[in-house]
Amino acid sequence: YKVDAKVIYGDTDSVMCRLGVESVAESMEIGREAAAWVSSHFIPPIKLEFEKVYFPYLLINKKRYAGLYFSSNADTHDKMDCKGIETVRRDNCPLVANLINTCLQKLLIDRDPSGAVTHAKEVISDLLCNRVDISQLVITKELTRTADEYAGRQAHVELAERMRRRDPGSAPNLGDRVPYVIISAAKGVAAYMKSEDPIYVLENNLPIDTQYYLEQQLAKPLLRIFEPILGEGKAQNVLLKGEHTRCKTVLTAKVGGLMAFATKRSTCIGCRAVLNHHGAVCKFCLAHQSELYQKEVTHLSCLEEKFSRLWTQCQRCQGSLHEDVLCTSRDCPIFYMRKKVQKDLDDQELLVSRFGPPTW
Repeated sequence: YKVDAKVIYGDTDSVMCRLGVESVAESMEIGREAAAWVSSHFIPPIKLEFEKVYFPYLLINKKRYAGLYFSSNADTHDKMDCKGIETVRRDNCPLVANLINTCLQKLLIDRDPSGAVTHAKEVISDLLCNRVDISQLVITKELTRTADEYAGRQAHVELAERMRRRDPGSAPNLGDRVPYVIISAAKGVAAYMKSEDPIYVLENNLPIDTQYYLEQQLAKPLLRIFEPILGEGKAQNVLLKGEHTRCKTVLTAKVGGLMAFATKRSTCIGCRAVLNHHGAVCKFCLAHQSELYQKEVTHLSCLEEKFSRLWTQCQRCQGSLHEDVLCTSRDCPIFYMRKKVQKDLDDQELLVSRFGPPTW
């Protein structure tokens, strides 16, 4: 052969060879010929079959790879095939799978490494600035044993026990999948103590531990993909350090800590100055009250439209557009989106009501 083929991956039931040819069609032809030649030297009924061609192909390590899958037509790939990486694993939050899948599409289909890096940096920036929907951060694990039967303390088990103390009727039981998110806590607190019910987080405005999601959920999958492309040291510097990681937004919790002793006072909607009354604006922003009112009413209308779309989607899912939504499926991302928008809508209505009835 004019090329020096090398076996780059092989285990008990598969062999992957790098042929170094110029086209997928030529790879298929050599692959079929090689399979027939090897099978002729095996003792029947043992044989080697030609299965597929990957081009391009990203081999991360054993049983972890991705590539465009060609099986019969050399001109069009059948699919983007991923094995052992976070696009198909269930022990990560949806944000990881969506990010890795988009990056692989840009790398393998679009052949745009710089676009993949830019997208990854944008998602990291959105995460640190609290612009990612909570449904993308939910981790679910099955509750298979009681707390005493586990060798170590697990995040979902500890949360199930806390939920049982709060409300035994709605707490998860053995065999249920427990959804949770990781919230911010004092420095040094173990991760299993920071797990919390996503609905409880939304209702009490608890801050998400975005640094945990960056370091424990996103960092390793991203580095595994980009290190073969950017280099081992450069990938970490480009993706996990830089300007896109410097801006962070932290929410203020409504419960726990010092907030249990704090008295909240109204602030001006325009300049955020503390007010001595329950009105909307201070005396310095009074001249712009109509503009501020219009801005907040517009935002209220956007939230109402978004809630209406999500509500209608849930109605269609349950099969009726004329009944209330009774679904409480915590495996559905729409459920958390609807709860989040509903809370934002209530808060925005309360803010608009501070203006009182229009007098102009």
